[in-house]
Amino acid sequence: MRFAADRVDGRGSAEDQRRRRGDRVVASIDALVDQLSAMRGAAMKAGQALSTLEFPGLDEGQSAHLQRRLAELRDDVPPVGWKQMRKLLTKEWGAEPERVLARIDPEPVAAASIGQVYRGLTHDGVDVAIKIQYPGIAEVVESDMRNLTALLPLLRQFRPDLDVKDLLSELRERIAEECDYELEAASHRRLARYWQDHPFILVPGVETALARRRVLVTEWVDGIGFEEVIRQPEAVRDRYIEIVYRFYYGTASALDLACGDPHPGNYLLCADGRVAFVDFGMMRRLPRNYLHREAAVARAVREKDAEALVNALSGLGYLPGERSEWDGEALLDRLSRGSAWRRSEEPVRLDPNHGRRSRASRGETPTDHGGQRPRRDQTTSDQGPRRPQLRLPPEALLLRRMQGLLYLTALKARASARWGPLHRELLEGAEPVGELGTAHASWRAAHRR
Repeated sequence: MRFAADRVDGRGSAEDQRRRRGDRVVASIDALVDQLSAMRGAAMKAGQALSTLEFPGLDEGQSAHLQRRLAELRDDVPPVGWKQMRKLLTKEWGAEPERVLARIDPEPVAAASIGQVYRGLTHDGVDVAIKIQYPGIAEVVESDMRNLTALLPLLRQFRPDLDVKDLLSELRERIAEECDYELEAASHRRLARYWQDHPFILVPGVETALARRRVLVTEWVDGIGFEEVIRQPEAVRDRYIEIVYRFYYGTASALDLACGDPHPGNYLLCADGRVAFVDFGMMRRLPRNYLHREAAVARAVREKDAEALVNALSGLGYLPGERSEWDGEALLDRLSRGSAWRRSEEPVRLDPNHGRRSRASRGETPTDHGGQRPRRDQTTSDQGPRRPQLRLPPEALLLRRMQGLLYLTALKARASARWGPLHRELLEGAEPVGELGTAHASWRAAHRR
């Protein structure tokens, strides 16, 4: 099956050729999602990671079709009955749940990607959330991860620039780690310690004695979810989204940890104005000061320094080949057009229309063709020289996903902020912005963060 951008024969009108190319793209998308669907346990996580990548070869309609199909993977998670979940919980704890806890409600309060969440009460009177992994899901995911290589040909059709093999290897590692709730408990404890006593960020504590490989128990948090928050007044939405940005970027900056699943279902607005964050299964340890090195990209764009931009992107591994092969001015133009909202000194209110106007601004880094000088040894096509796209380093996959999901969340919340100063504070350590920035700076000073 050939990618739609391949050459077509000369038969038929230009319109016929475009239609045939479009049909091949849709067929390739359906084949990709059908293969993911067959993988069951791994499908959701693989689909989530793919859903925030840019696919420059797709037009708007094809991209929308891909997102709709990937959404099917996220939504297709049938609930598991309490009898099965109780059996697994008894095995993990070595005792019946009713003996370990003072109370546990048999009806799940939420579904996670590979498990279900229940509410309970410890004998010490602590209200807790119990996340229990679906029986057998870890084995299913492990098997599916071995089969992810079957996706290589299809993914290469959509993104020939990506080192797909390395990216799938990265995805396998991260998803395998997510199946180990003891690893998640360790990440959760680290974040809870770091953000302890913060004025507007809450990470609930972990009941370490009850943590197992397939069971995670944390303090229960009451709050309203994203769908209710976005019906609140603008001031509430704006503050909420700024806190979300501050938490995930702050974690990446201070702890060199990228959270690969900043899904809106993973943070709650509490009655006291704090935002509570949960679900730290898909985490990526970043190279030391990685976010600050990425800040050099934004700084070069802001200062219109083409040479610094090429150096920053090359140092991070985004530019295949030699630096001299890349046209810094073209890269500068590309990033300047795609991320103007990020540099705005004045408040910018995002909305879904903004998202359609600037699809390419989901990440800090360009992922399309622009920027490389044509070389003599490059092949040509009907459209002129074929320029390889920028590569996506495997270590940046979850960071790109984090940035993409945060942007999409801000769009849906129709949030407003002075995005330029906010990003400079979060990525470059610039002066605190607004009331939240001042409160955060005071907390850091008081707690020597």
